[in-house]
Amino acid sequence: DTSLAEVNSFSPSVPISPSSMINQYKFEDGPELRDLFITVDDPESHITAIETFITYRVVTKTTRGEFDSSEYEVRRRYQDFLWLKSKLEEAHPTLIIPPLPEKFIMKGMMERFSDEFIETRRKALHKFLNRIADHPTLTFNEDFKIFLTAQAWELSSHKKQGPGLLSRMGQTVRAVASSVRGAVKNRPEMFTEMNNYMETFSQKINLLDKIAHRIYKEEREYFNEMKEYGPIHTLWSASEEDIAESLKGIASSIDRCCRATEKRMAGLSEHLLPILHEYILYSEILMGVLKRRDQIQGELDSKVDALANKKTEKDVFSEEVGKLEDKVERANNALKADWDRWKQNMQWDMRSTFTNVAENNLRYYEE
Repeated sequence: DTSLAEVNSFSPSVPISPSSMINQYKFEDGPELRDLFITVDDPESHITAIETFITYRVVTKTTRGEFDSSEYEVRRRYQDFLWLKSKLEEAHPTLIIPPLPEKFIMKGMMERFSDEFIETRRKALHKFLNRIADHPTLTFNEDFKIFLTAQAWELSSHKKQGPGLLSRMGQTVRAVASSVRGAVKNRPEMFTEMNNYMETFSQKINLLDKIAHRIYKEEREYFNEMKEYGPIHTLWSASEEDIAESLKGIASSIDRCCRATEKRMAGLSEHLLPILHEYILYSEILMGVLKRRDQIQGELDSKVDALANKKTEKDVFSEEVGKLEDKVERANNALKADWDRWKQNMQWDMRSTFTNVAENNLRYYEE
């Protein structure tokens, strides 16, 4: 059940103060020992004859032995982050790769290259790299290390060493062939349950996102009205001597409500909306991971069927089946471990996010 009931089922012994709730969950587990720290900051515009783009500074500090230095500073553009994500997906098809912010944004939401858009993207890129750094497997990926340490020309040279066109075409053909085979016959029940969970989760997280955007839109409209409403009372007080003080008091009160509403809106736009959107992207990623696992399973099923119908070359087919069985087992184990880890992180994110929203709402009404 994806109702997240278990996430919100606070123990009766937990104090009802929102701050106490946050502390209860924030410090229930000791901080993990980290040896890789990454910061994405200092966005910089670049204008050429062909294009305009933004680069971000990526600073890495580490105590790991496989790094030649303890600190690195490189500049990366959005396309470099996309390249890293595709390399991670290629190397780990059944691991859950963190989402990147989309290349194109919805019309009317934010202007491209505006300060607000650049800062929103910077935060998302920072979170993307740190989620990889905290992942027990992805953090040791060689392409990730190169992304963090190579200078621009070195990274460009490394990118050119990728698989050739024919190899990529072969992978695409195999993927398409696998995807049109239909339902997987021998899919373990666990992965069917995962699939059902993600379908429901996707519906619910999209609904939450729509509700949150509607609330934010209504708050903004209310805020804009109040900004006009306060000065009207101040002007009115100048022509009504008998009730001038009362009118000024109302104007002052509206001004305080205005500031409180602005803070509440900032809380929604900085904390709630980005988390909900990130998990919309995660739901798409997970559906893709489950599909790739099914493709590996489908490849094994077809070989088993071919082996059963083959009169000759049974030894060759048996060897291929054995390799595919190992591949399926590795894929299953990778996804099982990552699924548990993702679910735990998701529950923590949802719990802390909605507790934070509740606390902000209480502060707002108190103000």
